[in-house]
Amino acid sequence: MSETTNEEKEQVLATARAARDAASLLRLLTREQKDKALLAMADALDLRSDEITAANAGDVARAQAAGTSAALVDRLTLTPSRIADIAQALREVAALPDPVGEVIRGYTLPNGLQVRQIRVPLGVVGMIYEARPNVTVDAAGLCLKSGNAALLRGSSSAAESNAALTAVMRDALTSTGLPADAIQLVPGVTHDSVKYLMTARGLVDVLIPRGGADLIRSVVDNSTVPVIETGVGNCHVYIDKDADIDKAIAILMNSKAQRVSVCNAAETVLVHREIADAFLPRALIALKEAGVTIHGDSRFALHATGTGVEFADVTDDDWAAEYYSLDIAAGIVDSIDGALAHIRRWSSGHTEAIVTDSQSAAQRFVAGVDSAAVMVNASTRFTDGGEFGFGAEIGISTQKLHARGPMGLTELTTTTYVVTGDGHVRG
Repeated sequence: MSETTNEEKEQVLATARAARDAASLLRLLTREQKDKALLAMADALDLRSDEITAANAGDVARAQAAGTSAALVDRLTLTPSRIADIAQALREVAALPDPVGEVIRGYTLPNGLQVRQIRVPLGVVGMIYEARPNVTVDAAGLCLKSGNAALLRGSSSAAESNAALTAVMRDALTSTGLPADAIQLVPGVTHDSVKYLMTARGLVDVLIPRGGADLIRSVVDNSTVPVIETGVGNCHVYIDKDADIDKAIAILMNSKAQRVSVCNAAETVLVHREIADAFLPRALIALKEAGVTIHGDSRFALHATGTGVEFADVTDDDWAAEYYSLDIAAGIVDSIDGALAHIRRWSSGHTEAIVTDSQSAAQRFVAGVDSAAVMVNASTRFTDGGEFGFGAEIGISTQKLHARGPMGLTELTTTTYVVTGDGHVRG
């Protein structure tokens, strides 16, 4: 190990140790103390908006010079109005109930022992994420509210933005008497610094990767720290034979075209053959008007002939794709079981939707789908912490242990059993 590499490792581990010290203090805070700090952070973001946008301009300029796509540059960009929205999100987190100390269950045993299971902070939460500076603030705010210290490792493309945002929040913490090390950026700019974070078992309690499939897979495969796997979103909309066509078109278009660069956007539409003749002529025109390119199977192609709709033959890569673009894979199925079989093969386990007026079909679909969220007569775009009433989210988990679906404050806690006796001993 080179001297430079060893120095970077020590810096990362020192940061993690400081976070652990801060976490021991955070778990003792009252809701009033945490909310005061969150509001101070929000006010500081508003007050120092010019400083933040100036830092962000440097990141944006480098991204543009590197030929980064317009969609990714847009994700990276911070404007005064976006900073105001980020600050408001912190105020909304402050208004949420504090999960720490909530009694999950409580009972008294026949021997008189009182047993309570209560929520407690996870401790040190590491976030590894790509070029979305808003995640820096969202993650810090949610971690603070749930009593956790946050270790933040964003991408180098947002380095100046993340540094400015973190500096503002740390100053606000200090002004309210809280430890600044409750929110820290992981030092280092090389991939090695990420590796040191991922292997800091015993100092970091959990890692949450948020970004594309390659990032998530790398963290899952290489971490010795426990990981909550957040979701790649290959989401499906199934139009059942008993669907209301007006509702079906509205749900399909909202799921696909309302915002394409998010994980809860639909990437595949499956249409029951018995409704295809009535549904597809209207749906194809709606997709065309929205600029959506269809990657369809042979039966779907027959309905697109002569419509002028942009069309390509579907491939296995299309069925597996998370496009992040105005593209959709499309197929016709013979039954609801055919739709379920397709989804089981290709889904990423994020969100699936059914449009139907049949209660039995809806029940069959819900029972047959194994995903974090299932929508019945609603857009896939509703899989979101804010839309679920959580106030905010730190990511959407597609795994099955600890947390699944949008992750809010409660998902950033674990539990402790508190057993109270009166001199009890076990015989």
